[in-house]
Parts: sequence; structure tokens; C-alpha cells
Amino acid sequence: MSRWLTIVGMGEDGWEGLSARAHLVVSKAEVVVGSERLLRFVPQSPAERIEWPQPFSAVVDRIKPLQGRRTVILATGDPLNFGVARKLMEFIPFEEMEIIPHLSAFSLAASRVGWSLPDCDTLTLHGRDAANIEPFIQPDVRLIVLTADRTTIPEVARRLVARGFGKSQITVLENMGGERERQSRFLADTLPAEQHSNLNTLAIHCIASPHAKIQSRLAGLPDDAFVHDGQLTKREVRAATLAALAPTPDKLLWDVGAGCGSISVEWMRAARGCMSIAFEHDAERLAMIAANADALGTPRLKVMAGEAPATYAGQPKPDAIFIGGGLWLPGVVEKAWEALKPGGIIVANVVTIEGELHLYDLHEEHGGDIVRMDISSLTHVGRLRALRPRMAVTQWRAQKPW
Repeated sequence: MSRWLTIVGMGEDGWEGLSARAHLVVSKAEVVVGSERLLRFVPQSPAERIEWPQPFSAVVDRIKPLQGRRTVILATGDPLNFGVARKLMEFIPFEEMEIIPHLSAFSLAASRVGWSLPDCDTLTLHGRDAANIEPFIQPDVRLIVLTADRTTIPEVARRLVARGFGKSQITVLENMGGERERQSRFLADTLPAEQHSNLNTLAIHCIASPHAKIQSRLAGLPDDAFVHDGQLTKREVRAATLAALAPTPDKLLWDVGAGCGSISVEWMRAARGCMSIAFEHDAERLAMIAANADALGTPRLKVMAGEAPATYAGQPKPDAIFIGGGLWLPGVVEKAWEALKPGGIIVANVVTIEGELHLYDLHEEHGGDIVRMDISSLTHVGRLRALRPRMAVTQWRAQKPW
């Protein structure tokens, strides 16, 4: 299959910064597609020039008809590092394209501040909610962050301060590789009033105060990390539940009877690209889910308001299912099991005798394991101490046959 599309990465050093191969491909192109900023870097030629379509969702309709013509798409930096190449490969086979990368903003930023890239966490907030930075805010870590524009800077600083990381050092790297390159440095809690370029990357050294909110990405966040009404899967049981669900990258969870969304949130924090759909009917708890998703860095958590199993209709099939409420409603388990992908995991927790009896029936029908978790916590009896038992939780977990 002939290669008709070339994606050329370009930096602020423009045409002069491109390789000989990139020069040749662009000079022979029949069509050149790019943003207004990148098109200005390219010398005039007989090629048709097309500005990158807006909104981004229009890219399929604009690019696909160009098949068969020698086409170049100009991209910023490395097209495969949070760039356009991934989106294009969703509808154009890789065999039909060539990719010529430039230095990524991550490489440039690391070289400017003297950080080893493997020792940094890299992420993008370009076109994404700034809440995505939350799971990455950890003591003494170094972050390199792509931004949407200059408005990302104060929002990131606000989140650092709110978490007790106000003394974190932020370096703003603007227009890297070009004549207008500039950098400035300040602490998160002393945000300067100066205006920054919209084309910027952040290098952040996270420094925790003695009272900072440290939130591990391992399952089992403290209960008070969540906004809740008391009806949430408690910390120790939540950790065991996530272990049973076994999140792995890019997998989808259905969280049925989601409550405040604690299982969904921890699932999405556990592995790269994990997604969750929270099914919940209570209006107050729906608001709690939204608040927890923002505060704990899972803004992509999808919420389905209404009664299960009716709300299952039209949703993508899950890799795992957690049922924390509504187990007794007709069709809740049956429809969930039907939707679960082969090899997928289902976990259900109950605290009542009636719920436990239901689990025994499910175990009889689908197999799996049943475990009971009895947890006690320290309390005071006068001047003495004792361990007070909580309500026991019975858990059924099973894997759907392949």
C-alpha cells in the first residue's frame, strides 16, 4: 500500500530546524495541512495549503478525502507524543503514512532544566481538564506538563496550593527552540502577575508541606479524601475490592450503585487510560461523584444518572463490573453479566443477610469466590482502648468464561 501521507513534526525553529528528509517531503507535497502558525514557517510552493480543521472532530472529514494525493500534515514537536498521529491512525492505516518527528516539548524542557526524562512524569493538559494533574502531585516528583495556553498556569498553581504543595517550584518554558524563547521561575503560592505566552510548557518540582494531602495512586485512599454521606466503600474494603477488580491499562469499569464514586475514582487512578462509568440515581450523590472526580484527578469519569439496569442501554461493554448497590433490583446483575466481556471480572459487595443470600445464588450460577471481610478499628472506652468491629462485608467475585 503506497504511503500518501507524511506527518512532519516542527518546532519553533521552523523550516530551518527540519531535517533534509522533511524538506524533501514538504517540497514535493501536493497538499500541506497545518495550523496557521506552522504554515507560516513553510516557504511558498505550488502545493495547496489547508489550515487545520476546527473543531478537531472535523479532521476525519477533511483529511480522508485527500487519500491518493501527496499530503503533508505539519504537527508540533513529536506527532506521536500526545500529538495528532494517534488520532490520524484511528482512520488511516499506519502503512499509508510516514512520520518524521521533531524534538518533543518534553525533551526540550528536560534539556532546559537539566532533568533526566526517565526520572520525570510527563503529561498533557492540552485539550484536557487540568484536574488530570492531581494523581501526579506527589512529594519530590518532577513533572513536565504540556498546557492548553497561559490560563493553565494559574490553575495548576491553584491545585498545588490546595493540596499543600505551595512551595513547589514552577518553571514556565515559553516558545522553546525559537527566537522568542523565554523562561521564568516562581513558587506555586507566589504566582506572578506577568503574562506568559500561550505556547508554553511547565516543569514542576513538587514540594510537599508538612500538612500536604498525600494521595497515593495505590488503592485505599483515606475515607476523608472523598466527599461522601457516610455510604461509601470503606478504605480497607475498597483496597480489597480494587485488588479483586484488577485494573490494567485502558480497561473500562462499570460501577453500579456508585454512591460517591470512590471505586470509579480509584480504578481510574490505578492504571494508565483506565475509564469508568458510574451508574447512580441519587442527585446528591451524583454531585459528590463530580466533586470527587475533579479533586482526585479523574475528570473523564462518565456518569449515568438514573436507575440500573435501564441506564446500561447503549453503553460500551465493560472489562470489569463492581456492584455496590441495587443488587436486588431485577436485571441489575443479569444484564451486567450479559454485557461483561469474556474474561472480565465482576465483584459485588453486600452487608445484609438478604444480600448475602443473593450472593450465594450468584455463586451457585456463575462460580467464583465468596469472602467475608471483618474489620475492627480503634476506639476509646472511657480511658481505655478497644477494637470496635464494623459491619462485615461479604464479597462475591467471579470471572466470566472466555
